[in-house]
Amino acid sequence: MYLALAVFHLIVALALILIVLLQTGKGSDIGAAFGGGSSQTVFGGRGAATFLSKLTTAVAILFMLTSLTLAILAGTKGSSSVISEQRTGRQEMPAPSPPPEAGKPPSPSKPPGTK
Repeated sequence: MYLALAVFHLIVALALILIVLLQTGKGSDIGAAFGGGSSQTVFGGRGAATFLSKLTTAVAILFMLTSLTLAILAGTKGSSSVISEQRTGRQEMPAPSPPPEAGKPPSPSKPPGTK
């Protein structure tokens, strides 16, 4: 299910990109705010919403919902991290070496006469 939702999310993202790129820009009307003539569309008077703007809103809502669902599914999905795994078997500790016998010097680790 996670993979199918991820593929659907990718398709929705590509559709959203294409729909936004198909719309006409509204940046040319901002020049009227700085004395370039009178315009009613700078801060209001948008007119009726076009089909593409309604479709953009619907696809954007769908994109947000799939993003939220994928985030929730990824959070609840079991992780396979090496750090978080606990060992089920107990490791045996090596037996401690016996204490040196009284009166006997400890055996040297190097043979005598070598540096």
